[in-house]
Amino acid sequence: MGALEGKVAIVTGGTSGIGARSVELFVEEGAKVVIAGRRREDGKALAWRLGSAASFIETDVTQEPQLRAMIQHAVERFGRLDCLFNNAGNPGKVSRVADVDIAHFDEVIAVHLRGALIAMKYAAAVMLPQGSGGIINMASVSGLRAGFSALTYSTAKAALIHLTRCAAVDLGQSGIRVNAISPGPVLTGVFGKAAGLANEDAERRAEAARAALAAVLPSWQPLTHMGSADDIAHAALYLASDASCFMNGHNLILDGGITSGRPATVMLAERAAFAEMLATRAA
Repeated sequence: MGALEGKVAIVTGGTSGIGARSVELFVEEGAKVVIAGRRREDGKALAWRLGSAASFIETDVTQEPQLRAMIQHAVERFGRLDCLFNNAGNPGKVSRVADVDIAHFDEVIAVHLRGALIAMKYAAAVMLPQGSGGIINMASVSGLRAGFSALTYSTAKAALIHLTRCAAVDLGQSGIRVNAISPGPVLTGVFGKAAGLANEDAERRAEAARAALAAVLPSWQPLTHMGSADDIAHAALYLASDASCFMNGHNLILDGGITSGRPATVMLAERAAFAEMLATRAA
């Protein structure tokens, strides 16, 4: 029996990247899954490939009526709701504080924070009578450490991590668990989107970011390999399953050690350079 046998899940942003891989894995593990996203053709194709265990509904997470319809669709199609994975996201535009585009800030907050809260609101209305359920929010190490992503994106993710805790203490007494996942750099189309590519081009060119990431990761991350969509999907599977039944209000960090500290080789090289400079100036 699969880890999600008999469960019904919704994955927002489920048409590509981490979301699509999570949909596939959830179905492999026995779940019925609603794929929610804006990319109609990709969503329909994924649902068709996965068969009767999956259903697509076009959803813009900034639109409350569409999120309400998404929850209703899951219940009408599959009879219940056991897991909501708030995975939909958009990249922030990099800027300094003095130059920040407030309209763009509002857009990022609407997707990552407001949309997650609205989805939780309607999911909770279904889960509360059941007395069970799990909610997973896609956060980021950028919500824990500044200087890695745009300030708009980082701020939204930091707020989402705290919203996760707030929701966990609110809903936990009713048997509903709320947790977050904070990945480090993961090779998906998000890097292309941040560079201004259209969604389809960004997904096709995801591999092009590998060399660029490989050049900077050694200075950030103790583990030498990149995270993958599969790594994050398996973390989501754990949080959606009964294996994590005692985990609530937790932010599961999957970052190769970035938040633990700089790689030892970076620190040692800087100390050596400092010692050399000190010796030279003292001479």
